[in-house]
Amino acid sequence: MSYALFKFLHLLGTVLLVGNVTATAVWKVFADRTRQAPTVAFAQRLVTYTDGSLTGGGIVLMIVGGYGLVVVPGMSLTAMPWLLWGQVLFVVSGAIWLFMLVPNQSAQSRMTASFAEGGAIPEAYWRLSRHWIVWGIVATVPMLAALYLMVMKH
Repeated sequence: MSYALFKFLHLLGTVLLVGNVTATAVWKVFADRTRQAPTVAFAQRLVTYTDGSLTGGGIVLMIVGGYGLVVVPGMSLTAMPWLLWGQVLFVVSGAIWLFMLVPNQSAQSRMTASFAEGGAIPEAYWRLSRHWIVWGIVATVPMLAALYLMVMKH
């Protein structure tokens, strides 16, 4: 593959990842604020779906493209501080996402079966939703820092 194609894949992956993480958080917050069970349940199912498809797909494209951008010109993955720290921050963000957010939103999705048709939303759902927002912000900060390092290259 050519350098330009890897660059395209890396940028497309970044757009999918950052765009979905941001948009998902916004529309989930607004859906939760309605406190209407069918709306909340629908939004939660879409959070799980879009994270699996758009966020997951974005991550794969970003990794393939990013490592392609390093391999094609024969660069070292650790030769430049911005490249090393960008990877570290990306892994930190991914670990938070994988170990905190995915189990949380999976539990929330399972809960929606009990209230999707208009039943009462349990307090456990709201507690998980608050944790999801907090951990989502925590996971987004290192991801945005990695994006900054990749763009500014310092």
